[in-house]
Amino acid sequence: MASPNPQRELTLRGLVLGALITVVFTASNVYLGLRIGLTFASSIPAAVISMAVLRLMGGGTLLENNMVQSQASAAGTLSCVFATFPGLIIAGFWTHFPFWQTAGLSFAGGVLGVLFTIPLRRALVTHSSLPYPEGVAAAEILRAGADKGNQRGLQALISGSIMASIFSFCSGGLRLLADGLSLTATAGSAVFQLSAAFSPALIGAGIWSG
Repeated sequence: MASPNPQRELTLRGLVLGALITVVFTASNVYLGLRIGLTFASSIPAAVISMAVLRLMGGGTLLENNMVQSQASAAGTLSCVFATFPGLIIAGFWTHFPFWQTAGLSFAGGVLGVLFTIPLRRALVTHSSLPYPEGVAAAEILRAGADKGNQRGLQALISGSIMASIFSFCSGGLRLLADGLSLTATAGSAVFQLSAAFSPALIGAGIWSG
């Protein structure tokens, strides 16, 4: 007998939303990778965004949200080109970034990554020795969102993005705020200086990577 309330999973709106999140997160990860050599995990924020957007559109299900965050998790893999392609330039194999060759290598790498991940899922996720791998964390977030239906996760993302944008505009655009701290001390004829910088992007990357 068919279930009276079938759980939708593969939907057009889910595919479009997952693709949009993947594009945005991949661009963000590539930017952070080139700047600081660090990327953030995209599954958890993608799950939060998916739950909120699909709930606003009506009829979002747990399986549909899982499909979106699984699709968006490719952003973390695709963003690894920030190290590979510049490495080809440094090694002297490339002198520029040919569009079609770059796109083809990225596509091939993404497909191979998925194919190699499938047989490793049992060892790395299902029977992993880690007490709380990222896949388990994403599943708990999706389950909590389906049960409670709260918007706190999305509100945290939106408020954090707004605050980071305002700070970056005031410091980098208007130069009203400093984005670093410098302390200078002298000891006889020697001069010592300690400098530190802070960035909302680094804070966000550290939170989602942790």
